Amino acid sequence: MAEAEDQKFLEFVVKSLVDHPEDVKIERKVDEMGVLLTLKVNSEDMGQVIGRSGSTARAVRTLIRILGLKHHARVNLKIEEPEGGRVMGRREENHSEKKAEEKAEEKTEEKVEEKAEEKVEEKVEEKVEEEIEEKGSDLDDLDLS
Repeated sequence: MAEAEDQKFLEFVVKSLVDHPEDVKIERKVDEMGVLLTLKVNSEDMGQVIGRSGSTARAVRTLIRILGLKHHARVNLKIEEPEGGRVMGRREENHSEKKAEEKAEEKTEEKVEEKAEEKVEEKVEEKVEEEIEEKGSDLDDLDLS
């Protein structure tokens, strides 16, 4: 096979998919079993490379194998998990989203309560002022001489 044509093809495809193309690293090893391409990407891009239920990864592997067949070589793709373990799973994402929503709701409730308290204070002040004016006008009517 033309030296590293498969590697260049994989690099082009993956860099087109991810948000951090500068973090795409591809290692190529040739042995008696064929060619092994090892792909490393930014942890934030793993979901884009794997795809829903692995569909994107399967499609990329299929393309790489077809390219290998064209050049009479067996080519396999290994996608390495990023350092630091797994990226947040769907359940963890949902939990994080739920927490964020709860915080937002709490803040909204606090703001509503503050506004309500302000309105109540304004109304009380208005009533007190009205009563003072009423009582004051009653006092003016009194003859203190």
